[in-house]
Amino acid sequence: MATILVADDEKEIVSLLKFYLEAESYTVLEAFDGRQAAQFLAKEKVDLLIVDIMMPEMNGYELIKLVRGKTDGEKNLLPLLVISAKTQLSDRIFGLDLGADDYIPKPFEPLEVVAKVKAHLRKMDAVQNAGAGTTSGAGASSLLSACGLVLNKDECTVSDGVKTYSLTKVELRVLEMFMEQPRRVFTSEQIYERGWGDANVVDDNTIRVTISHLREKIGNAKITNIRGLGYRFEDGVHDEKEGGRI
Repeated sequence: MATILVADDEKEIVSLLKFYLEAESYTVLEAFDGRQAAQFLAKEKVDLLIVDIMMPEMNGYELIKLVRGKTDGEKNLLPLLVISAKTQLSDRIFGLDLGADDYIPKPFEPLEVVAKVKAHLRKMDAVQNAGAGTTSGAGASSLLSACGLVLNKDECTVSDGVKTYSLTKVELRVLEMFMEQPRRVFTSEQIYERGWGDANVVDDNTIRVTISHLREKIGNAKITNIRGLGYRFEDGVHDEKEGGRI
């Protein structure tokens, strides 16, 4: 079973999450400040990290920067969930910008956290299994081309023929969905289910942040917002009568 590292200076919250996660047979490591969490990450195999923002020694933002700053793929792809009392939109956007995969405001429902943990671990398993099934002689199967872009699923990058950009796990999943069916309009529910593995809870702000990041890398006109419907991936020619970008 997976090992979950929970980092929060509130021991009651760590104990609560440990109770619910261990009920699902996960192994739980406890850290009460960011530095202690970093030490666990350096010496233990961790499959998913749950981190608070306001912690002593090293806060959650600094810990996220440390994790996402690693060059090895294992740490860079580590599913990372934020649970925080900092619930302003700007706080959530900043956490996602740094590399968090999900942002859960306090107070939270423990069963929702468990559901999100399961969803992110399923997505991670799918990525790892896909990579394990690709041999050096079949590297082309990891490439997806559409509308002037080439997506490398093994390397988690996208190229426009001039520059190559690194993608987060969520960006990879969402862009792969778009490139598999160019010009199809995907609803927010479909995007959230593909990117975050959860069809029941949709966070429009989180989707907007991810779409914004993708546009910065592949060009604004590649992803169009179809008002009232969702988003569409296309060749970059934008028709103002059909939709706008938000």
